[in-house]
Amino acid sequence: MGTNRAYAQGESAVQELSGLVQQDGGAVYVLPDLKRGETLYFYLSGTSGNLDPLIVLADDSLPASELAETFDARVKEEITAGTDPLVAIPQVVDELFLAWDDDSGDGYDAALEFTAPADGDYLLAVAANPTQETFGDFRLLVGLDAPQVLTGKAEPTGDTIAVLDERDSQSGVSIQELTGTLTAEKRSTFYTLKDVEPGDTLYVFAEATSGDLAPVVVLRDFGGKPIRSGNFLGKESQASFEFTFDEAVQNFEVNIEACCENGPVTEGDFRLLLGLNEPDVLTGAVSPTGETVVKGAIPVKIGLKMQQITGVDQKAENFGVVATVLMEWQDPALAFSPDECQCNFKTYGDIAFVNFVAEQDIAWPEFTLFNQQGRRFTQNQVVVISPDGEAAYFERFSATLQAPDFDFRRFPFDTQQFFIRIDSLFPEEFFVYSDLEGFSEVGEQLGEEEWVVTSYETMINTETASTRQPTSRFSFGFTAERHVSFYVTRLFIPILVILIVSWITFFLKDYGKRVDVSAGNLLLFIAFNFTISNDLPRLGYLTFMDVVLISTFVVTGLVVIFNVILKRLEIAGKIELAQRIDRYTIWIYPLVYVAAIAIVTFFFT
Repeated sequence: MGTNRAYAQGESAVQELSGLVQQDGGAVYVLPDLKRGETLYFYLSGTSGNLDPLIVLADDSLPASELAETFDARVKEEITAGTDPLVAIPQVVDELFLAWDDDSGDGYDAALEFTAPADGDYLLAVAANPTQETFGDFRLLVGLDAPQVLTGKAEPTGDTIAVLDERDSQSGVSIQELTGTLTAEKRSTFYTLKDVEPGDTLYVFAEATSGDLAPVVVLRDFGGKPIRSGNFLGKESQASFEFTFDEAVQNFEVNIEACCENGPVTEGDFRLLLGLNEPDVLTGAVSPTGETVVKGAIPVKIGLKMQQITGVDQKAENFGVVATVLMEWQDPALAFSPDECQCNFKTYGDIAFVNFVAEQDIAWPEFTLFNQQGRRFTQNQVVVISPDGEAAYFERFSATLQAPDFDFRRFPFDTQQFFIRIDSLFPEEFFVYSDLEGFSEVGEQLGEEEWVVTSYETMINTETASTRQPTSRFSFGFTAERHVSFYVTRLFIPILVILIVSWITFFLKDYGKRVDVSAGNLLLFIAFNFTISNDLPRLGYLTFMDVVLISTFVVTGLVVIFNVILKRLEIAGKIELAQRIDRYTIWIYPLVYVAAIAIVTFFFT
């Protein structure tokens, strides 16, 4: 390598290094100019995520990339031949490398002692244990003639023993491509950068791909203060800038906005390139490579089980439910190493989890029930977190929900739509909902005797109702019909009896008696109407049942008037005219009423 040794011969030296191991790669270092017989000590530990670190040493006869390809090919050969993967992996490592270690330190930490067999350069690779997917930051101690390194507590001496091989480590170079749309309703969006190290340079390029969009790109710090911008005046269809960070930063944002704030709004699709330490990004002619530059929206799978309907209030237009909501998502910030707790998962109650994420400054997909009335009463709440950062949030709750979609015009033969709407409290730049397939359902014993659920569905869409920014909404909707037997026995049969009694009076020849009976029937109907009034919804429009009751009242009243007219004709000596009218009316009455009911039914259906 031609690299000068930065430590004095014959003295112990300790170097401390750090970096990041992702699921698809780690870091490679060169140990230059080692002398035969020199002893090196290594201690490797994970400092974030669920990293199970692995340290490997090889000579420099092959580049690290070729060694990795050879390793993968040999492992596949052994597995194809029927070897247990857990046996094949260490066998191939022993075959290809000079030395390696996985768990000789505390917990999952790696500790290794190595004596150089010959003069020359050597390769040191830091990776994740290949038997499972782990990731996270690491701390590496490298010591020359310094056995105290194996304790993991040696103090660095400022010497350089290992040098990062940037070619094989892909260190610090990342390019990410993003696309989106800006409209008059959504004039801007933002992307939160991952943590940036001192000396990193951010390159940003944006261009319109449709419409008349004039994109403006702005780099803002954690407090929203603008740091750098491109195409600030909005005169071009492209925008770009570069910025070098003097110190490590967190939660910086890149905003892309549609020009202009005080002028006509431009609209269209855009393409955004973000790159770290890659100036060619400014040309717009590069492809994505390396790790992502921005944190990106976290997908959240969500589902709901409706287990009880506690009531349906037709007058207040709301309903009560007992339901269980389950959300699943993965956030690297929640990852942990199992050797921290000697466990494969962590469980938090409601308050404990809220306190935990607050202390760690971690956002989680908090939500609200958009159509909730009053408080939501939580019966059970638990969060389970796996080492890789996968989280499952479980909550069983009861709540009263507004149902503005009720339409009672066909009451009591109406079919109603009910919805449970869950809105994310964070914009879609942070969390995006998707359906948790196979979870959502309607319970078999809902406890609601008046209604029977006929179908249900789940929907995901974007809304701005709960916040001023677009957020994800999960809707659990179900359709229900009434059990009509109650209304048939309590309403329609009594009404039919009242109508039949009114008709039967036409067979009496004594018109005076007919007046008495029909008047009594009218009073009976009025009393009946008062009795059932509490079972009817109080609405600002007529329902099918309202029209039936009004029609029955009018017909019963007309029968009284008709019989009074016949009695008057009889008293006036026009008995033949009265009888002639009576003969026609006795058959016209039921036919007219049946026709009226048919017309009403047709109108409401």
